[in-house]
Amino acid sequence: MTKEGINSAEGHPKVTDAATQWRENDYSGVCPVRDLLRRIGDKWTVLVVLRLGQQPERFRSLQRAIDGISQRMLTVTLRGLERDGLVARRVFDTRPPAVEYSLTPLGRSLLSHLAPFAQWAISNEQHIKAAQSAFDRRPDV
Repeated sequence: MTKEGINSAEGHPKVTDAATQWRENDYSGVCPVRDLLRRIGDKWTVLVVLRLGQQPERFRSLQRAIDGISQRMLTVTLRGLERDGLVARRVFDTRPPAVEYSLTPLGRSLLSHLAPFAQWAISNEQHIKAAQSAFDRRPDV
């Protein structure tokens, strides 16, 4: 999303992206960060994106691979990702129809940011658990 303004020094229109506008407005109004967190901040989206980052997969294969996800939640998650342009759905003309999901180029660009985050979580899991345990043992908590 862009908004045109006038560059007073040159008298030419300039284009300011939505994120820049948001920052310039002291983080008020439409928030691109909040919108993204709404999509990736649920329990399943990151796991689905990480899994599809390895290879395209069919629904049942995804469901088996992601421990604890129900059929309904996988359906809701995939539909949301498809709606946002992060996942592509391909239907094969077979009986019964087979459906395969894959990341779009936009989804791959998100994956490039999520993969280091996931690696950080894995690398620091023990430190976080130790900190939680120490916090939970405090008498003032």
